[in-house]
Amino acid sequence: MSSGNDQVFIPMSQRNADGLPRTTPNDQKTFSEGAVLSFHNICYRVKVQSGFLLSRKTVEKEILIKVNGIMRPGLNAILGPTGGGKSSLLDILAARKDPQGLSGDVLINGAPRPANFKCISGYVIQDDVVMGTLTVRENLQFSAALRLPSTMKSHEKNERINMVIQELGLAKVADSKVGTQFIRGVSGGERKRTSIGMELITNPSILFLDEPTTGLDSSTANAVLLLLKRMSKQGRTIIFSIHQPRYSIFKLFDSLTLLASGKLMFHGPAQEALGYFASVGYHCEPYNNPADFFLDVINGDSSAVVLNRVVEDDEAQETEEPSKRDKPLIEKLAEFYVNSAFFRETEVELGQLFWDQKKKKSTAFTKIIYATSFCHQVKWVSKRSFKNLLGNPQASIGQIIVTLFLGLVIGAIFYDLKHNPAGIQNRAGVLFFLTTNQCFSSMSAVELFVVEKKLFVHEYTSGYYRVSSYFFGKLLSDLLLMRMIPSIIFTCTIYFLLGLKPKVEAFFIMIFTLMTMAYAASSMALAIAAGQSMVSIATLLMTSSFVFMMLFSGLLVNLRTIVPWLSWLQYLSIPRYGYVALQHNEFLGLHFCPGLNVTTNNTCNFATCTGDEFLVNQGIDLSPWGLWKNHVVLACMIVIFLTIAYLKLLFLKKYT
Repeated sequence: MSSGNDQVFIPMSQRNADGLPRTTPNDQKTFSEGAVLSFHNICYRVKVQSGFLLSRKTVEKEILIKVNGIMRPGLNAILGPTGGGKSSLLDILAARKDPQGLSGDVLINGAPRPANFKCISGYVIQDDVVMGTLTVRENLQFSAALRLPSTMKSHEKNERINMVIQELGLAKVADSKVGTQFIRGVSGGERKRTSIGMELITNPSILFLDEPTTGLDSSTANAVLLLLKRMSKQGRTIIFSIHQPRYSIFKLFDSLTLLASGKLMFHGPAQEALGYFASVGYHCEPYNNPADFFLDVINGDSSAVVLNRVVEDDEAQETEEPSKRDKPLIEKLAEFYVNSAFFRETEVELGQLFWDQKKKKSTAFTKIIYATSFCHQVKWVSKRSFKNLLGNPQASIGQIIVTLFLGLVIGAIFYDLKHNPAGIQNRAGVLFFLTTNQCFSSMSAVELFVVEKKLFVHEYTSGYYRVSSYFFGKLLSDLLLMRMIPSIIFTCTIYFLLGLKPKVEAFFIMIFTLMTMAYAASSMALAIAAGQSMVSIATLLMTSSFVFMMLFSGLLVNLRTIVPWLSWLQYLSIPRYGYVALQHNEFLGLHFCPGLNVTTNNTCNFATCTGDEFLVNQGIDLSPWGLWKNHVVLACMIVIFLTIAYLKLLFLKKYT
């Protein structure tokens, strides 16, 4: 690296037309075919809460202040200290920031961004949100199936997938699982390249990346940036934020945007940034990393001040007004940039692009167009969810094993229920346990939307699928399957061990009741958990709700004895409807008095001799409607809770 004293300030007028130094003629020809992104007077304000309790008030905080610039084909880096606004600028350029509080214009080749810009561009978020239980190829197949046109044939999509795999150097791990916390998978660099590959499937001309080197070692980070550099030479405009890149990475940058406190410190060719700062009065000492040097200067921590400017600055401060003398360093650097040749040249180019925009405004699309149909999206979402279940033995096979083991334990405890008073108590107890178990075992549905929240938001905003497609796809593969199979296994395990009513219709009614309860409880879990970011909070809410519902199920307290102003709560209890249905199904027609001739008027020495008497004492209707009305109410609950869950997903904040 050359020292700061060797740097020369080069005006923009002396650079090539594309502003990309050190490019070959072939590279420059490729760049000219790419997309040029320009941003004009970008201002962004957010409302934040300050103070405590009664003294809390809402104030506006400026995140970006009059930010202008041009991003051409090549590597365009956004650099700055923490909280400087680099991630906010990246999200605004990618159309992924909440438009409230945002002003300014972003143009593509001098025209407004189309409404479906998020679908036709690529965006790689900081956290790699790929399905870890799937292989690299399967993740790419999912992206290709949903983002490429349905008119494209399967072999053409496979060719595109193979091309991306070769381009990213993933051929050796193409059929390896990406990996989860339970499954060993590919390396961090290969995982990052898989995330990039998911976006390259559509061959976007503009690719955004939010800190692509985060969590990677220096060697892997360098390999990822070399990959992006090769891609940029193919004509792609690659825009990314980055934190403290090493020099071997910095020298790959074509364009550099320096931000601090929401203001531009520099915007132009990366290799001319040292010369620019030298003209300001800061020189980078030999062997220092330019990226670290820029951050040091912005933060006021640098001692590398040009000696011949120190005297000038001291003399100038004596004649300056006190207000200017006390101006923060960031304000001074921002003001110097506004008065620089870089800024003036950029303003001229932006003015021309903005003038062209007025003539091209009619080319913008008016609506987002998905590449595939609703049914096709449901098919692939459910297919991926099913593969995820099979790849997660803790969630699928583990749940079935636990269900089977629990069924055997309950069968051993309540084995061969007798037709005597003890049999009444044991039947009531085991049926209550079954309803309670169905509720609490359904709490695993809480994770269905919470764990995949980031994945859902990213894929939805990138145009993979509609909210409705994702919702129904998850219901078909996960909720429907994982609540039905355990209910069937549980009933088949315990029914004959317990010696319940030996009638075929009673057996299938019990299966249907347990399944309906499981669906109702799971739907409630989804309604509570949808939109939540933490599983623990959703689980706490579910546990509290079910414990409260247990009080009104009909065993712990006789529902007819509850005071009127509280008795209405029983109608909100999921276990109550399941418990009543199971009791109606089991007790109706049973006799618990040994030797009693039901055709005579013989009396019984026990308080309750028949199942009918027991049901009457519990306030349960003996008619067929007394059984089926519980299933109708549970079905209504399922519809209501699923509607709430869907609406919460639909109106979930999709912006950062």
